[in-house]
Amino acid sequence: MLAYRIEDMTCGHCVSAITRAVRDVDSGAKVDVDLASHLVRIDTTHADAAEFGEAITEAGYTPVQVTAASAPEAEAAAPRGGCCGGCGCG
Repeated sequence: MLAYRIEDMTCGHCVSAITRAVRDVDSGAKVDVDLASHLVRIDTTHADAAEFGEAITEAGYTPVQVTAASAPEAEAAAPRGGCCGGCGCG
């Protein structure tokens, strides 16, 4: 399982855009998004971390890969608040 902390993912619009980017790389990937902690977990069988990182970056976000084991630590360290400005919710 791959995990990314994406601090600039702040609303439902961001979640949709990132999920779409991941599915463009691997349509069968299982995507688990925790918006509150800015954490995205991806369960894939054939794509690699670089492909997902590039796709998320191209979607306009800044992914930082974290190990699945350190994902709870990434949740605790994630900043709160703000909006991407793309959907008008902030």
